[in-house]
Amino acid sequence: MKYSNATNYALHTMVHIMRLPEGNTIGVQELAEKQKLSPTYLSKILTKLTKAGLIESTPGVKGGYTLSRFQKDVSFLDVINAIEGDTNLFNCSLHHEGCQIEKVMRDAEENMKEELANQLLSGLVERIEEQHSKPISKEAD
Repeated sequence: MKYSNATNYALHTMVHIMRLPEGNTIGVQELAEKQKLSPTYLSKILTKLTKAGLIESTPGVKGGYTLSRFQKDVSFLDVINAIEGDTNLFNCSLHHEGCQIEKVMRDAEENMKEELANQLLSGLVERIEEQHSKPISKEAD
């Protein structure tokens, strides 16, 4: 099982956007620099996230991207579906009804989707914020 690099970048992009102070935006150039990506490539990812309603785009000099006001509880699955689409990871190549291998694979996939749906990016952002707020301890030499 492997998600595309675009999904990886989309998840990181969403975390950057969610960490913005309320009312602030961030431009594609700054987001691209943070992830060492080309702005053109990241723009395609941002377009998908915008079309999915996860983020909003504000044009202009002070414009940029911000979290959609309707999306406070974005899950990992929301972002994955925005980038990858909602397709099955496994399909039986024999195309016969009642394939038990396909059933096992679909059940496993549903369990994974349920877990990803339960993992909210807001919880991840909270953990990141906590981690960054802790002082760095020096070990005794």
